[in-house]
Amino acid sequence: MLRSLTLSDEVEFRAAHENMSQTDDWTLGLGLDDGMEWADYVGLLEKYRLGVDLPANLVRAAFLVADVDGVIVGRSSIRFSLNEFLLHEGGHIGYGVLAAHRNNGYATEILRQSLTISRCEGVDPALLCCDDNNIASVVVIERCGGRLENVVEGDGGAVRRYWV
Repeated sequence: MLRSLTLSDEVEFRAAHENMSQTDDWTLGLGLDDGMEWADYVGLLEKYRLGVDLPANLVRAAFLVADVDGVIVGRSSIRFSLNEFLLHEGGHIGYGVLAAHRNNGYATEILRQSLTISRCEGVDPALLCCDDNNIASVVVIERCGGRLENVVEGDGGAVRRYWV
């Protein structure tokens, strides 16, 4: 289900990215700028995965889409280390499901697969964070074994910090 973006994903992914930013105020395509050439974006994600030429505020990470029967339903961003911000409120894994595909168990499966990938990269335990009022993420994280460490004040309000 989780896979890297390919050159053939451009139209579907850009449409999903635009929809998500308008409906949920959430970024599907991390680092995707308006007008950016698609091949450049796919190449940028590969550099992030390899940890090559990273900006000072980023860590090595895999950005993967969740594909179900050829349809992109969400994404995962798996960070293989933590900087100060990620340790406080970002965590090792960020995931999301497009609105049209929610309530089908995809978030739980995305997180399960992301945890497997992170463990293969030496991340164990993994820190997961979500907004304190994001009940859906609380349920997913706890279903996947998350144990609440604390609730901290983040840039956008209270953030729950879990270890899995």
